[in-house]
Amino acid sequence: MSNGGSAIRGSRVGAGPMGEADRGFQAERVNLNYYCSNGHSTARAFAANVDPVEIPEQIDCPNCGLPSGQDKDNPPVIAKHEPYKTHLAYVKERRTEDEAKELLEEAVAAVRERRARLAESANN
Repeated sequence: MSNGGSAIRGSRVGAGPMGEADRGFQAERVNLNYYCSNGHSTARAFAANVDPVEIPEQIDCPNCGLPSGQDKDNPPVIAKHEPYKTHLAYVKERRTEDEAKELLEEAVAAVRERRARLAESANN
């Protein structure tokens, strides 16, 4: 009895012979390495006909997310890590204490006026 082995088992439909030398036109490439401050190295390939100005000087490290540059000895560092700011922190950046007090007084007066109107209409 035959064990039913197949010569094409595990290959995809339309695949050529294994080790095919010519798999189509290979575009010329420029390989660049990027390095982050955590010591990670990332290789990126760019088309050789791309203008060097369009090749990024920095990319985000796929391992840790820090910026990566092309200079291994001097990788880029984050100047300052900004902590998460609340909505109130952003408001305090835009308003002075006097402006805040004035806005609060206007809001409280509007609420009191609305409550007075609702109470008056409920009594009638």
